[in-house]
Amino acid sequence: MSIKSKVLASAATLTLVGGVGMAGALSAGTASAATPSCGGSCIDIFSHQFGTHHSPNYVVDVLRQGEKVGQPIILFRTANFDPAEDWTVSFQGTTADFFAAGLVGAAVALHYGCIPGAGGNFPDCYGQTAVAVNDPAFEIEYAPYGVDSGLCLGVASTAVEEEGVTLQPCGVSAKTVWIADIFDSPSTLFNGYIPLINGSDTNFSQPFVLTYPASGYPTNMPRPQLQVDNISGFSQGFPPGPELGTVNDNQLWGADFGVLN
Repeated sequence: MSIKSKVLASAATLTLVGGVGMAGALSAGTASAATPSCGGSCIDIFSHQFGTHHSPNYVVDVLRQGEKVGQPIILFRTANFDPAEDWTVSFQGTTADFFAAGLVGAAVALHYGCIPGAGGNFPDCYGQTAVAVNDPAFEIEYAPYGVDSGLCLGVASTAVEEEGVTLQPCGVSAKTVWIADIFDSPSTLFNGYIPLINGSDTNFSQPFVLTYPASGYPTNMPRPQLQVDNISGFSQGFPPGPELGTVNDNQLWGADFGVLN
């Protein structure tokens, strides 16, 4: 295990299944992870545009089960026999942990993982210590039939508008890191849905988040590819903003654990 892996694996912080925000946002359901081989430790991520925790309907899927760098990521109908829907939470911690491990840059950490004061990673989080945040962050690894592939959900280059989401090597850069955007959609957060900021984000007023194409539908041919786009309904680079709770459904994501029914 690499040093980065050890740091992230041992982080005793808010995690995908342990933090207040993420417990509500990405573990509210009772069913998921596609195949029995993948089992209860695996995770299925779905778009709130097409489903709910009770009925996800369409989940994050690797196009044609292609286990290679650059393979497009789509949504596909839920099934308990499709290994392309098998994912695990590879590394988890907070944005500050990923910064300490060298997997996100200082600008990202300042906005989403700022620990102010003595011993913190930044002495002054814009002077707004009352709302300084350290958002949960994680990598999502493709694990067909429960076997880790070393490939994670990510982008090939620094996030830009409408860049396609693909499989990329895990644990290498911020491009495979996803930050739970706790402040931008509080009206949906505790209903189990949240925006996910890509760790390579450079636009802190309207960060690039995981998005399903606005004109797409999962049964369209060719299958629409997931992408990163500027978040909707958010106008300031540091919380709290004046338009909270207006994030579009195609940028809100939920997840469940277990075997899909």
